[in-house]
Amino acid sequence: MELLDGFDLDTFVVRYGAQAPQRTIYLLQQACHSLYEAHNAGLVHRDIKPANLFVCRYGSDFDFTKVLDFGLVAEHGAEEGEFTKLTQQGLVIRSPAFMAPEMAIAGAHVDGRADLYSLGCVAYWLLTGCLVFEARSALEVIVQHARDTPKQPSALSEFEIPAELDEVIMACLEKEPEKRPGTALELSERRR
Repeated sequence: MELLDGFDLDTFVVRYGAQAPQRTIYLLQQACHSLYEAHNAGLVHRDIKPANLFVCRYGSDFDFTKVLDFGLVAEHGAEEGEFTKLTQQGLVIRSPAFMAPEMAIAGAHVDGRADLYSLGCVAYWLLTGCLVFEARSALEVIVQHARDTPKQPSALSEFEIPAELDEVIMACLEKEPEKRPGTALELSERRR
């Protein structure tokens, strides 16, 4: 197992607070490159969240982002099971705060755009220190992801977020996958 010198992005924001737009873009573009490679290999991560993105030192490079924990990976285009599917410990198998709406629908077609939705949630977290949706239960959060329109990150961030970056993140958070960026590479190359 590789020894990583750094923090996952959840710990990073808890410890150091929300991040500036340019740094957020830099970190997540690297995640886009990893996801593009996985998606091209026919794999969908299905659990992109700050705890699974690690910022570290890699050789002489600092702020190197690694995508971790491919434990819930599925083949591209796999049908999603019921959102009520539980692990043996009785926990939801994914992270509702970062779950794409289609992942909560039994039999729904899930592809790499589900990971892009989750990456949009991570961008929101990095820029604001807030989750896209918060509620009393995991099920309520899942329903909000499927139904509600979130506030733009610029409404919650202490940083001045360019309108183009707000638009990119809101495009990732579209309820319908076909309205999101088509690939991780396309997302990485969007103008900010």
